[in-house]
Amino acid sequence: MKFILIYVTYKDSSDAEKSAEQLLDKKLIACANFFPISSMYKWKGSIERSNETVAILKTRVENWESVKGFVLKNHSYETPCVIKLAEVEANDSYTTWILNETK
Repeated sequence: MKFILIYVTYKDSSDAEKSAEQLLDKKLIACANFFPISSMYKWKGSIERSNETVAILKTRVENWESVKGFVLKNHSYETPCVIKLAEVEANDSYTTWILNETK
């Protein structure tokens, strides 16, 4: 059994947690992990630096389009980063939990 991880960056932990809570309520994800990061990127011709929060979202393979659509519609960034990581495998009991907590 496999599931996916979705990598999303947010301006801060509050935005990341708000998004994850809504996705959890909709049963589109089973879990979210948050990490503070420092980012450097090119934006509109300038090199930018910022502190952000990464959310790693865990869900069923078939929920990718729904999660991506929700994030893109509700994200505060003009061009949000929403990346589906390759299908992953975990121990059976954890994978079963992911599948049981999502629809």
